[in-house]
Amino acid sequence: MTRLSRALMFGSAMMVMAAPIAALPVAAQAQSVTGAPSVSDLPSLNLSATGEVKIAPDMATVSFGVMTEAATAQEAMSANATKMNQVITALRRAGLEQRDVQTSGLNLSAQYDYQENQPPRLRGYQASNRVTVRVSDLTKVGNTVDAVVAAGVNQIDGVEFGLRDPSAAEDQARQLAVRALQAKAALYAQALGKPLGEIRSLTESGGYVPQPRPVMYARAASADMGGSTPIEGGELSVKIDITGVYSLSR
Repeated sequence: MTRLSRALMFGSAMMVMAAPIAALPVAAQAQSVTGAPSVSDLPSLNLSATGEVKIAPDMATVSFGVMTEAATAQEAMSANATKMNQVITALRRAGLEQRDVQTSGLNLSAQYDYQENQPPRLRGYQASNRVTVRVSDLTKVGNTVDAVVAAGVNQIDGVEFGLRDPSAAEDQARQLAVRALQAKAALYAQALGKPLGEIRSLTESGGYVPQPRPVMYARAASADMGGSTPIEGGELSVKIDITGVYSLSR
């Protein structure tokens, strides 16, 4: 037998011996090495918790407008512009800066009278200009409302209290939510008689949402003696909802 023939026969034998080892499943090899089930095979707890923080607002936005009616569209818009300029002047006198005042709506529409069995009859035109103002000093909200009403505002939509920077309150609510979730997970594990394992996942929802409040305008009875419309900010609620999945050891 030649040297080349002996080498080929030896190589073939090595391949036959190696074949059974290569055919072993990867999972079986991993299980034989670790000897423990994977995390996904362990029982789990799927729980949720909420963290809530109560905090006083530090700003307010007020939405209001001027509505005028006239026989022609031009007259309606002209009358509306005159009153709205008076309102803007009143806002400047109240200490609001230009960046705190934003036009939120401008509308002009025809007005009709309707009678049974009769075609609609044009009565005139209605113009509306609405603005939203931001008031940083909550003690001046009532005075601001009274000032714009005296200047010509005849529609008030409401007051929305808020926070200039809600991040600190949200972080505090997150900490409270995590503590509540941890305590709940420990309680369930103890009741089930299982050691509590690591947390697998954590998701968050919720957060700071401005809270609008309708305002029925009625000027204070003491307005003539220097009083103003009472508007109270109260408290805001900042909530963070979380959901966590924990492993339970066998």
